[in-house]
Amino acid sequence: MGGLLVIVLCVLVLVVQPHPANGSSRGGSLGLEGAARRSLEEIGICASSVITRGYKCQEIHVTTKDGYILNMQRIPEGRVHSPSTGGKKIRQPVLIQHGVLVDGMTWLLNPPEQNLPMILADQGFDVWIVNTRGTRFSRRHVSLDPVQPEFWNWSWDELVAYDLPAVFDYVHNHTGQKINYVGHSLGTLIALASFSEGSQVDKLKSAALLSPIAYLSYMNTSLVVLAAKAFVGEISSVLFGLAEFNPKGKPVSDFLKTLCTNPGVDCFDLLSALTGKNCCLNASTVDLFLKNEPQSTSTKTWFTWLKSFEIGSSRNTTTDGLITT
Repeated sequence: MGGLLVIVLCVLVLVVQPHPANGSSRGGSLGLEGAARRSLEEIGICASSVITRGYKCQEIHVTTKDGYILNMQRIPEGRVHSPSTGGKKIRQPVLIQHGVLVDGMTWLLNPPEQNLPMILADQGFDVWIVNTRGTRFSRRHVSLDPVQPEFWNWSWDELVAYDLPAVFDYVHNHTGQKINYVGHSLGTLIALASFSEGSQVDKLKSAALLSPIAYLSYMNTSLVVLAAKAFVGEISSVLFGLAEFNPKGKPVSDFLKTLCTNPGVDCFDLLSALTGKNCCLNASTVDLFLKNEPQSTSTKTWFTWLKSFEIGSSRNTTTDGLITT
């Protein structure tokens, strides 16, 4: 639940106080001087944010059974060689799945010693970063185009049924090993739904779930409650339809600005309005995040997720935070 609150906060901050798209000046990787005129989509995550920090990186594309072409990054080793046995290096695969409204770049905004993929790579793991369908690096399909509403006719159920199996199969087939899975927010929800049905567990070694989501009914801050109920109402009136939910687009911007006009909602202190006083959030990290995120998702994903706020749960899943097999 914590992950969802942070994402909602960032979307609202983006609407109330827009930030230009930009790269990071921390660690000297995201803002490549020689490629500053090219879009990040053209450059790719490997070239813009991994190789420049001294790591090997591969751009990979995986096609789901329903035709979406997902972008992944593989960091096969760290800057320091991992332990070896009999001359053969031991590198267990780790699959890292981001949350809603972000992409794989969100793991790489800090310096190497502070971002998870590079920490794991330096510890001897074979790291694979996923970019979910609809985000800037995974906006391709074998027959559909993002401008078509049909491209966005999916919810997180399809992420469970198609995206997760596609990346699990790819990593498992290319490494021959069981997978260590790390998911954040939405990445935990699709994992819990999949694993609870017995899917992918034969390929799973361990799972670490960050800000795990199984139920939304415990969110009780006024702004979150208002946003959830209002959003579901707007969907019911077909304001957004079944297409793209773009946090930077005008329909979403207008909707979120409307929330700020409600009595008791202080959009000048959004964090407190969402979560209460937060002692430990680094404001500079939020600002850096907003220069690179948020990303699009499908409106159906939001509808399905926030609708569960009213009925009390999103699927019959439970969470212990850490699963091992």
